[in-house]
Amino acid sequence: MVCMALLLALPPAVAQEAGPTPSTTNVRLLADMPYGPDAQQRMDVYLPQQPRGAPVLVMVHGGAWMFGNKGAASVVDRKVEHWVRGQGFILVSVGYRFVPQVTPLEQAQDVARAVAAAQAHAASWGADPSRLVLVGHSAGAHLVALIGASSAIARQQGARRWLATVALDSAALDTVALMQRRHLPFYDRVFGNDAALWRAVSPTETLAPDAPPMLLVCSTQRRDGSCAQARQFAARVASAGGRADLLPLDLSHAAIDAELGLPGAYTADVDAFIRSVDKPARPATRSPPSSQAPSVEAR
Repeated sequence: MVCMALLLALPPAVAQEAGPTPSTTNVRLLADMPYGPDAQQRMDVYLPQQPRGAPVLVMVHGGAWMFGNKGAASVVDRKVEHWVRGQGFILVSVGYRFVPQVTPLEQAQDVARAVAAAQAHAASWGADPSRLVLVGHSAGAHLVALIGASSAIARQQGARRWLATVALDSAALDTVALMQRRHLPFYDRVFGNDAALWRAVSPTETLAPDAPPMLLVCSTQRRDGSCAQARQFAARVASAGGRADLLPLDLSHAAIDAELGLPGAYTADVDAFIRSVDKPARPATRSPPSSQAPSVEAR
């Protein structure tokens, strides 16, 4: 277990404060803040000017569990523009260790440890640690869904409950079923042939009744049935007494990440979900959500 004292012992001074870039004008960047001893256990913190009680988005990038970049434009630029500059959120973009250095379960532990670190440092940033929403895309969506489904992983790393989880187009919500049917070869490199590991890293298998609310975004363009899997997982959440909203989109897998934050129905629907879990609701700073609200598959 990672104790809170260890998290607090990781000094913010280690992070380097970078100047603004054209895409992050009026935003301060605390780059490469450590949340663990490994060089990949780092997070970038994007701060609005003079935040006070700000909500926090923690973003976990994708990359097939084997690569990825917390600073990639598709991961942060439009989210910074919309939520940090537009609404005064703080955005935390998380790096984590990769397969084969670690297993997906250890990657989930990295993400949970980063959440715990963000909660520990939130007040010093001008944030409200109780107003944290966890977001992930692709492999990152699997990892956030896993620690959202299984609160034990988060607690073991010192993280407290957060408001909600937003999973952006994961095809590994039922890892056991994924590995038992025909699948792309890279999944074998990630999950191996150990059925016990498949169960341990499957959000479907590890789902607990106390899971925070979830928004499951999925691409209707994919041929691997990610929307069908998201619908099945939402039903499983409902049967456990939880809430999972389904948002199917006619966007590619990559566009679901890169276009989040652009003006339009997609971003408005994610905003509406966040407002629904963040009580009391904040005054809207942009146009109200579209009439094409997320379909509620489970509440």
